[in-house]
Amino acid sequence: MGWCDDPRSKFYNKLVRLPFKYNFEKLYRSDNTYDIILVLNFNLNPIRKNKGSAIFIHVARKNYKRTVGCVSVSKKDLKRIVRKINKKTIININ
Repeated sequence: MGWCDDPRSKFYNKLVRLPFKYNFEKLYRSDNTYDIILVLNFNLNPIRKNKGSAIFIHVARKNYKRTVGCVSVSKKDLKRIVRKINKKTIININ
């Protein structure tokens, strides 16, 4: 699976099956940062091309190295978040 980050595609900012002919981010990574992904409701309804894509909360890399536009937390904390949220949960990131 992948996440389309190519504004030329009609699947921009959406989950896609691989192989895929446009640019995408693989949702499988050997560093395990995408073992759990929460997709933030940013630029999803409606989707505006070139306004941001693939913004997730995901597992932090070793030593909490920075992300490229996402939010990362420890796997333990992410599991705790997943247990507490539902469709109506609003996550406010400051």
